[in-house]
Amino acid sequence: MTQSEEKDKFVPAIDQLWKFSAGLSKSIAVARWIGYGLLVLAFFDVVEIFVPPVLMNPAWEFQTIGQLVERVPVPLLGLALVFLGERDQRTRWEPLILNILSWLALLVGVLYFLLVPLGIVDTIRLDTRNTDDITRQVEQRQEQIQQVREALGQATTVEQMQFLISQLDSQGRTPQIQGTEQLAEVKEQLSTFLEQGETRMQEDAQSQKKSRRLRLLENSVKWNLGALVSGALFVSIWRLTGWARRSE
Repeated sequence: MTQSEEKDKFVPAIDQLWKFSAGLSKSIAVARWIGYGLLVLAFFDVVEIFVPPVLMNPAWEFQTIGQLVERVPVPLLGLALVFLGERDQRTRWEPLILNILSWLALLVGVLYFLLVPLGIVDTIRLDTRNTDDITRQVEQRQEQIQQVREALGQATTVEQMQFLISQLDSQGRTPQIQGTEQLAEVKEQLSTFLEQGETRMQEDAQSQKKSRRLRLLENSVKWNLGALVSGALFVSIWRLTGWARRSE
């Protein structure tokens, strides 16, 4: 085979490789613009999350941490697309933008790391608040039950007993009490009902405390670990984009 024939043999392969390279360059350009768009959308999300701010409120802070972690894939994907291809075929204004985004990735990564201790503190504060709220509700209901018990002890006549029952039953289903024997029976039944209601209230309160605590811990573990992973990813982006921080 002559040298000319060998050259002609490789021409189609070279042309195909050139077309593939040109198509890849166009695809990278599209991916970068998508990345910039995702970063802009992520910025809008952050503004929405922090407006209006309710600082020093553990519930707002905890939910804000959750939203920041849940929405972190968008800025991460945006940065990955923007930095795709390093310096190849960049416009004149992009080196400065890439430099800023690289340092911004480090800043955001550090902020995500700082969310972890805040999330732990807010978890403890919210658990204490939930427990206090449930305890306060139980105490209020116990006071109401005690008031009914005192009124029950003071009801010595049929009229007083019927009046007490009418106050407890808003639907007006007041039974007709016939004689002192039935009065004693009704008082005993009402006393038993109050004891059962108080026991059931305590059980419901304990169940509610456990349910709230479990749900709070699940979200805390998920969001705090998510903040750690997110911080590590942003710092990794900063480390791997040293080329963007160096002058050409």
